Amino acid sequence: MLTRRHALAAFAQFLISSPLLAERTGLLETALSSPENEKQLLDLVNVFDFAKLAQSRLDPVAWDYMAEGSQDEVSLRDNRKAFERIILRPKILTDVHKIDTSIDFLETKFDYPIFVCPAGGKNCFFPGGEEEAARGAAAAGAMFITNGGIDGFLESGEGPRNWWQYTTGGEFRNEDSMLDFVERLEDLGATGICFTVDNMHVSYRERSIYNRFVRRWCETGIPRDAEGNLIYQPQDRPWRTGVYPERPFPNPTWETIDQLMEMTDLPLMIKGVMTAEDTAKCAEHGVAAVVVSNHGARQLDHVGGTIEALPECVEAAKGRLPVLVDGGFRRGGDILKALALGATAVGVARPYLWGLTCFGQRGVSRVLELLRVELALDMGLAGVATIADIDKSLVRIRRL
Repeated sequence: MLTRRHALAAFAQFLISSPLLAERTGLLETALSSPENEKQLLDLVNVFDFAKLAQSRLDPVAWDYMAEGSQDEVSLRDNRKAFERIILRPKILTDVHKIDTSIDFLETKFDYPIFVCPAGGKNCFFPGGEEEAARGAAAAGAMFITNGGIDGFLESGEGPRNWWQYTTGGEFRNEDSMLDFVERLEDLGATGICFTVDNMHVSYRERSIYNRFVRRWCETGIPRDAEGNLIYQPQDRPWRTGVYPERPFPNPTWETIDQLMEMTDLPLMIKGVMTAEDTAKCAEHGVAAVVVSNHGARQLDHVGGTIEALPECVEAAKGRLPVLVDGGFRRGGDILKALALGATAVGVARPYLWGLTCFGQRGVSRVLELLRVELALDMGLAGVATIADIDKSLVRIRRL
């Protein structure tokens, strides 16, 4: 039986594949803003509820692309399991009648220490997904790291007040391309550059390989015919194994970092740091901030959870630069634990993608709102009224 939920999912997939995407997106937004959907949005209790609903609405191939990790998915599991070993040590009889979740990050004040991570393939989940996510982040007042393609929204003056441009380093091929990149960002008013350094080669993501996923579907959505079969074009090359890794050009190095920073005053944030040694190098090279990240466990497997790597990176930073973290954060308590271990802020990706899938920009904002409220509640219950009150005395590590 075709339920209204499945019909809406099919309608969304049709819109994604339609050449009239820009015109039809408004129709989907109207459908998602109906009283029935607004009630459903508010009835979802936590981010896991968003995940269940998103899975029911997505094409299975799109869901696997969003949910998967690389190879054995050990790090994907570790990103969540590691939180179970960190135990909160609440303080009693402290004044927590008012909770303040605000932070200062690089001379900017934020209402809460949660930022929106970059994530590819958003058009598999919602038409015009990058701009829709940016609108949700802007409405929620969150720092947004964009994959790009939202220039018009930014130029409208309605975009996120604090936005960073994500790059994997393709623009750093030579001096001219690097200069063009930074000048364009300066003209657009970017807050800074977020350089992700952990994907110089594309990993084996075996759910997508089994699904014969085509990388261009990240932009177009999952194409199916009337019988539900995947549609391939003659030039399509489904993801597969057994291809020896190579790059057509040398990848960026520490020398590239120095060259980039000589070209622009925009702060540089390095994302994908997992060791004390690399954190210290980032500080030595004048990087503005680092993000402890394993790329959502989608690149090198068996590196452990990011919350496990966080303490050594914080120690190596020695206060010279802020240390942020992402990977597996699903609860306000997870965020509280990271803050106790020295993180300045915490990034989320899959949770807001679940919200995006189900309700567009409103879902993105709601997921961020739920996480902020959970954090505030857990702070109050743990006896800390402000972010400044949180330190490593608030946690202990369970020995297994």
